Amino acid sequence: MLATEATLAIMAVRYGEAFAGARSPVAYGEETVRDGVSITLVPAGHVLGSAQVVLRWKGLTVTVSGDYKRRPDPTCAPFEVIPSDVYVTEATFGLPVFRHPPADQEVARLLASLRQFPDRAHLVGAYSLGKAQRVIRLLREAGHDETIHVHGALVQLNALYQRFGVDLGPLAPATGDAPRSRGGGALAGQIILAPPAALGTPWADRFAEPVTAFASGWMRVRARARQNGTELPLIISDHADWDELTDTLTDIRPGEVWITHGREEALARWCELNGVPARPLALVGYGEGEDEDS
Repeated sequence: MLATEATLAIMAVRYGEAFAGARSPVAYGEETVRDGVSITLVPAGHVLGSAQVVLRWKGLTVTVSGDYKRRPDPTCAPFEVIPSDVYVTEATFGLPVFRHPPADQEVARLLASLRQFPDRAHLVGAYSLGKAQRVIRLLREAGHDETIHVHGALVQLNALYQRFGVDLGPLAPATGDAPRSRGGGALAGQIILAPPAALGTPWADRFAEPVTAFASGWMRVRARARQNGTELPLIISDHADWDELTDTLTDIRPGEVWITHGREEALARWCELNGVPARPLALVGYGEGEDEDS
């Protein structure tokens, strides 16, 4: 398996040490040649270790984006633009309605709620890989230096991020035995991060009347927030929004675009209007673009 060192470490945490028969860690920009094809990994800006795959063969360059975003993220290397003959792009949020606000603006809303409701815990649903660590780091950059409490499912990946140099500050397990404020529940006035699947479960019931938040690009859709019972929707995504998708294609200027994983038709239409040959790819296993790292 050819991947960045961070990706291999993440795979071992998520799937066990025996996840692959052979591992070939490579650094960003390092070239590997297989059967006459040059393979280079460059940053995708999605999560720690994420990479675009650049394939070069007889003067042809094909870049496969994987999941990516263009905006700054303090937990991973920024996206790198590679001029390509063919660019394979994701389109998770490939509709013009999806325009993500600045992430620091959403974190400021979370901290404002914390000040407004000091007797309530703030329970934030955030995907365990990438999103949780990004939210923690954004909170630190916003000046929140208090202990952040986390669900047990986040502990190993948090430790991995810190091992790769991402400073997450003081963290502690989120338990019902934590201190209570007068008139408040466990961890009143504190921020708790948990996987979205933990919200609405008996584990979450230990925190009396928390402010429930959810960090996801899908929170742009108000019906999604209402359906999940989210009191404080935070539009924070690890995927490119509509403007980032179209800006990326403008920057790369590919001869042809292949589109997968999301709203292929809308982005293909944009390409058509801008004179770029494009086609959707129907890949087995991809649905409507809602994956664990949205």
